[in-house]
Amino acid sequence: MSSTLIRRLSVAGAAAAALAVASCGESGQQRNGIWAAGSSTVFPFATRVAENFGRNNPEGAPPRVEALGTGGGIQAFCQGLGPRTPDVANASRRMKGSEFDMCVENGVSEIIEIKIGYDGLVVATARSGADFVIEGSDLYLALAKEVPGPNGEFIANPYRTWDQVRPGLPAVRIQVYGPPPTSGTRDSWVELAMTPSAEAVPQLADLAESDSDRFEAIAHTLREDGAWIDSGENDNAIVQTLTRTPGSVGAFGYSFLEENIGEVKPASVNGVFPDLETIASGDYPISRSMFIYVKKAHIGVTPGLEAFLIEFTSEAATGRGGYLQDRGMVPLPEAERTAQRAVVTNLTAMARPE
Repeated sequence: MSSTLIRRLSVAGAAAAALAVASCGESGQQRNGIWAAGSSTVFPFATRVAENFGRNNPEGAPPRVEALGTGGGIQAFCQGLGPRTPDVANASRRMKGSEFDMCVENGVSEIIEIKIGYDGLVVATARSGADFVIEGSDLYLALAKEVPGPNGEFIANPYRTWDQVRPGLPAVRIQVYGPPPTSGTRDSWVELAMTPSAEAVPQLADLAESDSDRFEAIAHTLREDGAWIDSGENDNAIVQTLTRTPGSVGAFGYSFLEENIGEVKPASVNGVFPDLETIASGDYPISRSMFIYVKKAHIGVTPGLEAFLIEFTSEAATGRGGYLQDRGMVPLPEAERTAQRAVVTNLTAMARPE
């Protein structure tokens, strides 16, 4: 290992740099290109950045981007340092404290967290289907495995059609295609959609105050009787299913609505439709932040990684009117975009999430 290479790795601690270099050389496994894995929602954005980066850096290997789901991407990212693990984890939610601990246990002790923009989760149907106006407790009562029964006890969800949940909703079977448990979209769905919907039920609101663990177990556990269908990590597949299954509903990221607006339409949630303005302002209730996580020890080891991060946080990519907005990303406010670029410039490692 040359002193020149060590100097190039000055952005990482000496021990981490030595480990990264050693692992990148094991069994001739040197990897020349950037590897990013994770969220299916972040996938089209990361892919677009990779395409642009590849055009501007034709001498290097093009970045490899994989859609494994947020949980799967972070799991792979946290397995250790070196070429057999991703440089970047794409996430449609913030890294959990338990995931951060797993990273540290496996030698990934310095992680750079970059917020790249916002996304909304939409409730959508085929253009030819009925209009949905989602309010209050609708999503919880339609999709939770257990709901309050006549005697106040929790019972298996008895509702079979949307109009049984609330008069005025379409008289069609409850059949919702959504993300699986490994997906960050699923985590965001239960936190941002199911939790507030459950809290709109007085009995659940009381339970949230008296026994938060019990409340979370009830509010976050989705039906297993066919009303909720786990649909894999490919949100485009959900869109295609809606057009083939009359009356069905899908839950997926806003960017996929933008890409398929001629085929599907969104429901309003508490009187608000999802669009760039309502998601950025927080007026649309089911909105979230998107992140990428980067191994600081891989900077200077994986060719082009730092330049890739600069491209990802550039105004041309993530600014208002940038090429990622064209893909459906909702840009951060200007001050926050500036702050995220400073994280990249200074290669600032994150603290453990709460």
